[in-house]
Parts: sequence; C-alpha cells; structure tokens
Amino acid sequence: MQTSTQLMPKIISPQVEYATLLAQVKQVTPEIFTAEGGFLNLMEGHWQEPGRPREFRSPIDGTVLGSLPMLNQDAAVRAVVAAKNEAAPWAAISHDERRTRVQAALDLLRPQVELIGKLLMWEIGKTYKLGFTDIDRAVEGAQWYVDNIDSMLGSRTPLGLVSNIASWNYPMSVLLHAVLVQALCGNSVIAKTPTDGGFISLSLAFALVRRAGLPVTLVSGAGGELSDALVKHPAIDCLSFVGGRKNARNIADALSTTDKRYMLEMEGVNAYGIWDYSDWNALADQLKKGYDYGKQRCTAYVRFVVERRLFPQFLETYTEAVRNLKVGNPTLVDNAGDKLPDLAFGPVINTAQVQDLDRLYADALKTGATPIYEGKFDDSLFLPGQDRSAYAMPRALVNLPRQSELYFKEPFGPIDSIVLVDRMEELVGEMNISNGALVAAIASDDEELARRTAREIRSFKVGVNKLRSRGDREEVFGGLGESWKGAFVGGKLLVEAVTNGPAGQPVLGNYPDATYLPEKA
Repeated sequence: MQTSTQLMPKIISPQVEYATLLAQVKQVTPEIFTAEGGFLNLMEGHWQEPGRPREFRSPIDGTVLGSLPMLNQDAAVRAVVAAKNEAAPWAAISHDERRTRVQAALDLLRPQVELIGKLLMWEIGKTYKLGFTDIDRAVEGAQWYVDNIDSMLGSRTPLGLVSNIASWNYPMSVLLHAVLVQALCGNSVIAKTPTDGGFISLSLAFALVRRAGLPVTLVSGAGGELSDALVKHPAIDCLSFVGGRKNARNIADALSTTDKRYMLEMEGVNAYGIWDYSDWNALADQLKKGYDYGKQRCTAYVRFVVERRLFPQFLETYTEAVRNLKVGNPTLVDNAGDKLPDLAFGPVINTAQVQDLDRLYADALKTGATPIYEGKFDDSLFLPGQDRSAYAMPRALVNLPRQSELYFKEPFGPIDSIVLVDRMEELVGEMNISNGALVAAIASDDEELARRTAREIRSFKVGVNKLRSRGDREEVFGGLGESWKGAFVGGKLLVEAVTNGPAGQPVLGNYPDATYLPEKA
C-alpha cells in the first residue's frame, strides 16, 4: 500500500530555482543587464546594445528565462571592427602578461562554476552533472593550456581576430574554452551566443573574462543576419564554427575565395560496428553512457551496424540497457534538502527539435523501417501538468531503408538505427554511410580484426571495444570527409590553428585539396 508521502508530487529543488539563480547572476555580473533587467551585448569593450529582445523559454518546462538581445547586421559590423582594433594592442602585450590575465580570468570563473552549471540546466536542459562537467572542463582545460602554452606556442604569432560561431550543446567546454585559448595565443576574439540556448551563462562568463582584461566580444543575433559580419567581413582573420553540415557548407563556400584560417566542425553519422563479439555486459555500459545529454552531442553514436547472427544478443542487451534509463525534469526532488536526480538526460533543446525527431521517425516507419524500441514517460519524474513538449524518449529502428532521410542523417537526439550485415565489407560500407565522421567504434573479440577494420573507417577517431569522445587537453580532435573542414584542434593543434608558424609549414587539417593528419588521432 502506497503512503501519502509516495503520492506527493516532486518539487523544484530550492538550490536550482531559476529566480534565485538569476538574482545571483545580477549580483555577480550586474553589467550584463539593462536597468530594467534585460540582457546586453558585450561590444566595443563594454556591455551595451539590448538589440531587439527575443523571448527565450527553457526546454525544461517552458519557463521564460529572459530575452536574447538580438543585434542587426550594422551593429554586428561595429562589434567586429572594434574587436579587430583590439587585436594589435593585445598581440603587443608580452606573452607573460597575456598568460597572467588568462589565469586571472580562470580565477574569476572558478567560484562561479556551480552557478554556471545550474544555469545550463535551465538554458539547454542539461542535468546538473552534465552542466557542471561542461563548465569544469572549460576552466580546467584552459588551465592546462596556461600551464603548457610555452612549449606549444614557441615563436608562433597570433592571427589577429578570431570569430566563433558554435552550437548550443557545449557552450562552455567547446566555445568558452576555445575563446580562452585563442586569447592566450595573442588573438582578439568575437563570439556569437547560440540562439537555441546558453546566452545567460555565456554572458556571465564573458563578463568575468572581460574584467580580467581579455579582448573578448560577445554578441547575439540571427545567424543569417550576422553571417556577413562574423564570417565574411575582412576584419575576421579566422573562423571557428561548430554546427550542421548545411550551414558549414555555405560557410565553406563563402571562405573558398579568401585566405582566412578556418575550423568547421560538422555533423556526421557516428557508427558503432559489432562483429564476432560476446562481451555484452561491456556493451551495455557503453550503450548507457552513449545516451549522455540525449545524444545531443557531435560524438554521439546513433548507428549500430551489427553482424546478423548477433542480433538476438544485441537486441536483448540494447533493450535492457535503454529500458532502465531515467528521463525527466532534472530540477525535481522529493524534498527540499534532497540531492538533484541522477537522470540519463532531461529534455532535448526545444519543442522544434522534438517535432523534427518525430518527423524523422515517422518517415523511417513510412518507408519501411521496423521499430524495436519506444520508450515511455515515467510521470513521477515530472511535475503534474508541466510542459513536456521538449522531451523525447529513446526510440530505435532496424532495417532502415535507404530512401529514409534518417539513413544518411544524424538525428541529434535519442533515435538509434540498427543495420544488420552479413559480411565485413557490408559493415565497413554501412559505417561509412555519411562520407566522414568524427568518431566511430568497432567491437569484436578479435582485436586484431577490429584494429585492421578500423583503418577502413572514415572517422577521425575509432575506438576498439570502447567509445571515443572529443577529448580534453592534449588530445587532438577533427573529422574526415564531410564531417570537418579546415584546421584540426585539440592540444598543440588548437594553438597551431590560431597562430602563424614558420613559412611553408602546413597547419594540419582537412582541406579541399588535401588532408594533413597528425601521426595519431
């Protein structure tokens, strides 16, 4: 018999109530707000320009968090020109002084790690654990560069002004981290806030970084309207982009007639191949881990290519692993003093993304795919009557036909496709379906076979009996084929990507006319 306590609905934990978090932001960085509480852009060295405010709602429950201060193209050009004017004075400062200022920025950021991690829950739907990890990796990763920059930089010189356009899923460990390293290398930096989320936490972080004396600019606006300023403007010396293939291809075309340095990280179908394999417990752990952030990661594995005779064991392992994943509102607890819930993931980024996932799934079924798993919501993990329109449960399909859009596309959400094969040649072909990927993996009891097969996979990193990730600190990162354009990053390659070296020395990367790979990826 259930007790009355068990029937009580959950509550939003007092430690993550949004009004409390916003009050803390106003106390820590009052300069990012207008007198009325609206948000500003950081340009020309100070916070100004509220732009055209556009309401922003949290994916968690539809709560209005504030309004993006959307700039027009003319204002963005002003910001670019002013940011470029900061490049030469910053480059002229001694290397030791730049390092001291970046260290000061990190020292200002560390006390706010908890606050930023909690803001990321509301802004982009991360669990607390993932939100904390995002900002912690940004700070500690940048610290590694501060501690090791001398050997990587040497006599290399800065490029000038680096522009950053990044997706919403990792605003700290990808975007902020890159900005800090770019500035450490002597560049001035301009970044656009992702329109789908992260502008509040980024504003707080950039305010602290600016206080430390770094030449950083942060602007908000529609990508289409700001593209000419942030990509094509002659003041831009380098572009760092993270996003979808369609936008990246357009950017690559725009840069084809220029000599700008660029790093364009795009999507690809990251595949996991399984052949002559028996360690199903290990695979179950990898399947669970692979659902971090609802597979809204550039390194998420969304395609499993399985030897046909192993499908019964794979299906049993997959179903059991995914069935036990908890998906719900990441802010809810039973009692005010409880720890935040340990969920697999919360919402996807917004309602529009759920609708697109539903569309891709329906199209796959219509074209002949067979559903093998459809998750169901657990009502106890939500508030009664709360907006769930941004939540999507795990789903999986087998026998996905080639005429399905999902066959060639990364869903960027919790939909898996399973392809059955009978020959190793088929496995390789199906894993290479997107003409390039960031990561891949091969699982086999025969490790020699797995390593030999890994060399045939068009992926920058291939794990053998394990997942691969973007990596931190000294680990390099990039992509092959259509998953990446331009210079590779990570470790010393990130430093080389945003600096000039000796004449004739190539910057490693994937270019239209050649690919220059590091010795080990």
